[in-house]
Amino acid sequence: MKQLPVFDPHVIYEDNHLIAINKPSGWLSQGDETGDMTAADWVKKYIKKKYNKPGDVWLGIVHRLDRPVSGVLLFARTSKAASRMTELFKKNEIKKTYWAITEERPDPLEGTLKGLLLRDQESRKSKIYFKESNRSKGAKLVELSYQFLAEHGAHKLIIVKPKTGRTHQIRAQFSAEGMPIRGDIKYGFGSYNKDRSIHLHSRKLEFIHPVKKEPISILAKITKRDQIWQLFRHLE
Repeated sequence: MKQLPVFDPHVIYEDNHLIAINKPSGWLSQGDETGDMTAADWVKKYIKKKYNKPGDVWLGIVHRLDRPVSGVLLFARTSKAASRMTELFKKNEIKKTYWAITEERPDPLEGTLKGLLLRDQESRKSKIYFKESNRSKGAKLVELSYQFLAEHGAHKLIIVKPKTGRTHQIRAQFSAEGMPIRGDIKYGFGSYNKDRSIHLHSRKLEFIHPVKKEPISILAKITKRDQIWQLFRHLE
């Protein structure tokens, strides 16, 4: 089902080595077969215009978010920063915090989820297994911690901190626990959101700057255009 039009990203962190945006739901992180405008394309145009750069702008892809997910999306502006940030992500030395909205309250309210994630390239869907078997052959270990934060009617807000960084990890793990993320039809929620978003937001990235060696914390606010996210605006 085709993604509906969305508003533009905006820059939330920038220096000579790195740049981060608050990616709206609906934007691709990088190009795919659709040929749609991507967050990377937008950042290149932003840099070219702001700094009056001639020719093509180089941008390093070090981080990705699924198309229906919003929030902090980080890029590198230099090859040195790109290689070092890629290594930090591989070593899970980036502290990632997400906000998720579900209709089910987690039980217990705070804890850790572990499993084995297997990616099906044909369906582009990830599946969680809880023990090794012939069916889970090739699956990768995934782990996250979560904490119930607040609720408003049927909507439960949960803080999620993934310790591993596999494709669709949070979406698949929450689905396997019987609490799919709101709007996430692919992973078992009952209906689409009108704009085809899902209520999963990359809230914060924390890491040691790859060049400056200083602690960096990048925070992305929830969108004002979504009534359900705005139920929790007082927590920002």
